[in-house]
Amino acid sequence: MVRFFEWISMRAIRMTTLSSVLLAAALAASSPSAIAGRFHVYSCRTPAGESAPVDGWTGSVVGPQSYALNTCGKPGGALVAALSDQGTRTAESDVSTWTLKASASTSVVATKLWRAGNTKGGGAFNAGYQFKLAGPAAKPPFDQCSFLGECLERGVIGDPFAPANSVAVPASSLGFPLTMSATCGGITNYECPTGKGDPNGYAAVVYLYAADLTLEQTAGPTATNAGGELASAPTLTGRSALTFNASDPGAGIYEAIFSVDGQVVQRTVVDEAGGKCRDVGQTTDGAPAFLYLQPCPASVGADVALDTTRIANGTHRLTVAVIDAAGNGAAVLDRVVSFYNPPAPGVPGPANGVNATTQAKLSVRWKHGRSSRLTRAFAGRTLITGQLTGPGGVPISEAQIDVQATPAAGGRPVAMAAARTARDGSFTVRLPARISSRTVRFAYRAHLGDLSPVATGALMLRVRAGVLLSVTPRTAAVGQSIFFRGQLRGHPIPAGGKQLVLEARSPGGSWIEFKVVRTDAKGRYRARYRFKFPGPALYQFRVLCEAESDYPFVAGVSRVLAVRER
Repeated sequence: MVRFFEWISMRAIRMTTLSSVLLAAALAASSPSAIAGRFHVYSCRTPAGESAPVDGWTGSVVGPQSYALNTCGKPGGALVAALSDQGTRTAESDVSTWTLKASASTSVVATKLWRAGNTKGGGAFNAGYQFKLAGPAAKPPFDQCSFLGECLERGVIGDPFAPANSVAVPASSLGFPLTMSATCGGITNYECPTGKGDPNGYAAVVYLYAADLTLEQTAGPTATNAGGELASAPTLTGRSALTFNASDPGAGIYEAIFSVDGQVVQRTVVDEAGGKCRDVGQTTDGAPAFLYLQPCPASVGADVALDTTRIANGTHRLTVAVIDAAGNGAAVLDRVVSFYNPPAPGVPGPANGVNATTQAKLSVRWKHGRSSRLTRAFAGRTLITGQLTGPGGVPISEAQIDVQATPAAGGRPVAMAAARTARDGSFTVRLPARISSRTVRFAYRAHLGDLSPVATGALMLRVRAGVLLSVTPRTAAVGQSIFFRGQLRGHPIPAGGKQLVLEARSPGGSWIEFKVVRTDAKGRYRARYRFKFPGPALYQFRVLCEAESDYPFVAGVSRVLAVRER
């Protein structure tokens, strides 16, 4: 063993010992995986009969006296594709068409149309008037009426939502573009008749009174840069602002949803986009409905506010999510925070619990410890128990106990989820497994909203640093190298990384430092040692993480690994 360490400098490294151990509890909002969301888009007319825009529809004509008209803004209006009964035309020449195209970021999962039309211009040998509705190219029409096929009319013209006007697009024809057209059909060079048509002078006409498209969007929004009082203030009061940036590849950013203790308390449209980003409702499946294919802004710099006066004073878990118009969501904020809105002058808030009193006694202890201080391994589980009583030991039940943690590395106190007492006045607090050293403080207020507590308690938790270590190979010879790698599990890592000490010994001997390394910002480290003296010998290795003032853990060591030198 002496030969192994002849090259090693035996300098001792001593770190500053932590004089007190405190807590940093960080609640981070993570973007959930997006689940395909759906929304409706109404064209020309809503289910309630209100006129609507025709976003995404484009009219086109070929040939004289062919018409693509938009009368949706008028009573009983429609998108009209028509051919006049006065034009002379050959088969497959003149056509009037309305075409709907949508964004590539959404797909259509259902379409319902309300249409009516006629082919009263008639037909001749090998040519006749017709109208048809079709999905994507290379797919046959899913609805058509041809004079040559002995169809003179379909639906009820002038009665938009007549049952006969309803057409559900079959699954095989779903997709874009969606087309509606009136033509003279048949064999090329044969002519359709002239001078015969309906009372409006149309030889062929089709009216689209309404369309209800159900669109699906798989990719969801993203949100970054949460700021403002709602994201950082230790106590929230009145209207508290939240700012963030969000973007969406499809229907656009729609609402910010505020939840307290898992219950939605407020929904706020982030940007109404001049009225386009507005849910007009009228659906039967609960999905939102809009009048535009991309109703909401693709990206926003949001500035919204939560009215905290509607929330009971005390400590609560606050989450904020942003959703797109299809209902896909992304987390913006997730934190435990105190709410406080003072009652009217001279009026105390509600009593905090059954048998609430200003003479309360609060006791707290570690479930598996006798002292107010507890030291445990990294990623261990810790349970705190407590009791709240009044004079004579009378239990105070259904009371809220505020819980606050203070970081070991000098950070600001962080509110944790409040505890609530049981019928006998007892309560428990379970600390998360992967936490740093902390001081946990408890406070009871006789009335909800009181500024000053009437009973307090505190416990201190010391958490050993967690260090992962691997060594390869586990057998080597003189002149060969072994490689150390691993990761420091405890976070946050100090700026510039955390210093670690590599130690070795012969089995049963004393540990001797032989190398000092520093982790990267994610706690990862690597090292190498080349054997300079021949074996055989057996060595044991470990990595020591010593305490430092800017690292909220006490000293911890990795597992011990053995390497045999041949």
